[in-house]
Amino acid sequence: MSVEKSDKIYVAGHRGMVGSAIWRALEAKGYTNLIGASSKELDLRSQAEVEAFFEREKPAVVVLAAAKVGGIMANNIYRADFLYDNLAIQNNVIHSAWKNEVKKLLFLGSSCIYPKMAEQPLKEESLLSGFLEPTNEPYAIAKIAGIKMCESYRRQYGCNFISAMPTNLYGPNDNYDLNNSHVLPALIRKMHEAKVQQKSEVEIWGTGSPLREFLHVDDLAAACVFLLEQYNEELFVNVGFGSDVSIRDLAFLVKKIVGFDGDLKFDTSKPDGTPKKLMDSRRINAMGWKPQITLEAGISATYAEIAPSF
Repeated sequence: MSVEKSDKIYVAGHRGMVGSAIWRALEAKGYTNLIGASSKELDLRSQAEVEAFFEREKPAVVVLAAAKVGGIMANNIYRADFLYDNLAIQNNVIHSAWKNEVKKLLFLGSSCIYPKMAEQPLKEESLLSGFLEPTNEPYAIAKIAGIKMCESYRRQYGCNFISAMPTNLYGPNDNYDLNNSHVLPALIRKMHEAKVQQKSEVEIWGTGSPLREFLHVDDLAAACVFLLEQYNEELFVNVGFGSDVSIRDLAFLVKKIVGFDGDLKFDTSKPDGTPKKLMDSRRINAMGWKPQITLEAGISATYAEIAPSF
């Protein structure tokens, strides 16, 4: 079932990093009928509000990019919030999409759905093959439930609901709050503040040995539009960059880009999280999509954009 340029497309989470990037990518491709609602206008955790919104707006296509997200610390502290909020958002949007005969829905998950010790690179088939990383288990369980909802509504009702699993993302509209941000924006913020305050060192959580993959959010957005236009199958699709970097090397790269002259101190008493998390993105690569933005170029552009606002 093809997506038409004139279709009414609801981007849930259109103010967030991922949703805003997808909105920009859709506009750039000529999609003219985009709708969104801020969290103040529409509480996606409220079944009644979501049902009323869908009945009123009748979108033809839905991109579910809304979620409660955060880094290791936030995921570990606010475990109930991450589980409840994400389950509620997914349940309400996916169910209302079915009730209102949405012709296509794209659900966005996370690479944390995979078992902590799954074989690398992470293949789609490794889902539910082992234990999850304990620190973000509630978020991962919610995202797995979202995948299974799309799969189940497809099997029971014939809905064209698809899912994509992005790797770690960065770029415009990221969260730089040091209490609940992910590793890359946290590093950018820490290095910038240390440079401005002329500090002698910056502390980094953990040993620096874990390997992580990073994808610019504009690359993800291009992949999402690609999937909306060309993918109609049940199995969810990994969307990654294709190579990873150690947290230590990432920290030194950010240090160079930001221009911080001090030392980096790795606090080995803090948790590292999963040792390695590289996505196997060969399925979407074989379909014809590949990332375009290198890590250094992406971080440089991101820092140039965000630095004046710090």
